[in-house]
Amino acid sequence: MFLESSRYFDVKTVSTKTADGRTVTAIRLRHLPYVAGTPTVIKQNDRLDVIAQRKYGDPTKFWHVADANTELEAEKLTTERPQSEEVLTIYVPEK
Repeated sequence: MFLESSRYFDVKTVSTKTADGRTVTAIRLRHLPYVAGTPTVIKQNDRLDVIAQRKYGDPTKFWHVADANTELEAEKLTTERPQSEEVLTIYVPEK
């Protein structure tokens, strides 16, 4: 169902019936372990895929960065910040 490089590749699925009798299949929630990472200052116009391309040479590995920053709102990476605002730092794992 998912590519081997997907964060959902090994996640089990569950099936359930809806109130109207349809059967739907969904993936289970992934429990995220703590992932250490290198503090990285976000540059103007950075996105998770851009960071993953720089770090891993593969933009589809953006989810490694996302998993290491569970409190991060992706919108913060694409919103321009005034120069007076604090620098945004996220953690980028070595994966």
